[in-house]
Amino acid sequence: MTEEPRVKRMRIRAWRRGIKEMDLILGGYANDRLAGLSAEGLDLFEALLGENDQDLFAWVTGQAAPPPRFAPLIRELAHRVPGTAQ
Repeated sequence: MTEEPRVKRMRIRAWRRGIKEMDLILGGYANDRLAGLSAEGLDLFEALLGENDQDLFAWVTGQAAPPPRFAPLIRELAHRVPGTAQ
């Protein structure tokens, strides 16, 4: 099955971040979940990909609170990080 170009671009962006930790977190999520996301879910993930890696890492590890619109997605991503209790 051919992957939709938008989903393919997001998967590539998720795996090519500025820091390796975010590659693993976002790339793993993209591999597992992108194909099943709704249009709204894809829009949210795409917006998240536009955020700064340092901010994303702080949100996912619980060092800082994420913006409300990203909070549910960040909670999902945090479950992929060993040692986080979110």
